[in-house]
Formats: sequence, C-alpha cells, structure tokens
Amino acid sequence: MKKIILGLSILMAVSHSQAATVNNKSPQKDQFSYSYGYAMGKTYADILKDIHPEAFLQGLQQGALGQKTSLTDEEMAKALAQYKQQSEAKQLIAFQQTAQENGKLGEAFLAENAKKSGIMTTKSGLQYQILQTGQGKKPTVTSKVSVNYEGRLLDGTVFDSSIARGQPVDFQVSQVISGWTEGLQLMQEGSKYRFFIPAKLAYGDMGAGDSIGPNSTLIFDVELLKILP
Repeated sequence: MKKIILGLSILMAVSHSQAATVNNKSPQKDQFSYSYGYAMGKTYADILKDIHPEAFLQGLQQGALGQKTSLTDEEMAKALAQYKQQSEAKQLIAFQQTAQENGKLGEAFLAENAKKSGIMTTKSGLQYQILQTGQGKKPTVTSKVSVNYEGRLLDGTVFDSSIARGQPVDFQVSQVISGWTEGLQLMQEGSKYRFFIPAKLAYGDMGAGDSIGPNSTLIFDVELLKILP
C-alpha cells in the first residue's frame, strides 16, 4: 500500500509541473501514467481532499531526496495517528446515522406491509407471503436443504441471487440468518415464499459487506426445492 501511495504522490508532483493534456493519441507511457493516476485519485479521494498540496509536496520532496525532515518522527507519527483517529470518528458517526435511518425505514415498511392482504407475521417479527404452495415435507432446524433465492433491499436493489447465477444453493437450515432459519421451517418442498426480514433477524446493526447496510430490512424470494438426505 505504501508503494501505491508513493506512486500516487509522485504522479501528483509531476502533475503540478506538467499540465499537458493526455488523450488517446498521447504516448503509451503518458496514457498509462494518466490511467494509473486517475485510478489512484479515485481510490484515495477521501484522503486527498484533506491534504494541503504545498505541505504534501514539501514532505514528498524531502522524503524522496532523503533530506532532513521539518518534523521529527514522533511528530509525524502523532499527526498521522490524529488524522486516523479523526477519520475513524467521522466514519463511525456516518455509520451510526445510516443505521438509524435504515432502522426507521425498516420499521415503517414492516408496519405498512403487515396491513397488506396475504402477509403473515410471526411472533419474532418475521413477515412472509406464500407465492406458491408445495406438497412435500417441511424441513427441521437440522435439515439440509436445496433452495433458489433472490435477496433485495427495500429500494429494490438485488444484492444476491442464486436465480441469476442459475445455481441453487445447499445448506443446513440452522446455518443461515435467523429469519431464514425460521421461515424455511414454515415451508414445504416445492413451495415459494417471500420473506420480509427485519434487521434483528438478518444482519443486525453491523450489516454485511458493502451491499447490506446496518439495520437493513431485507426481502427474500425463496423456493424450497428439496430436503436433502
């Protein structure tokens, strides 16, 4: 990572001294340099917006030439640590705000959804709708099942889909989020249900990866294909 940042730093320094416009007729080295610089600029955009260009280039030059630093190692370490601490505090505040907003959206959605015809709500708060009734057996918590599914956020964004991949998934009923564990045991083989899963029965206030934010209410269309031996 340090090498990448150094490369970005050098490119920034060069850009201050050379303002030539790069296009598809420019030499290959210039096109590569521009492309690399653009990619690094996007990657480190949040950090670069907090950088004072003159001070940055002064540090870059002194470091590249091995000159005596204007700050001691301890002072530089302290400055970097303070920035990291401030940045993490900002991220935490933004994360908490997102969690609060998602929580309110989920509560409002589920409250309205519960009023709709065909929507059933369990004691845990799981809501479900029967799309197709199967005739087979119901799985237990220890059963292994094969299912097709598609998961969506409240805004309709699909974050995962075995249907799109064209490949069902197999797993034990107890090894998934609690909303699924409960919902699957309501289904018979061959049935299709739509689950409306509150955050507490899904990924909670931490979310999952970049796709599922904190306190997200999720919607899953699930087809129970079969209970496996």
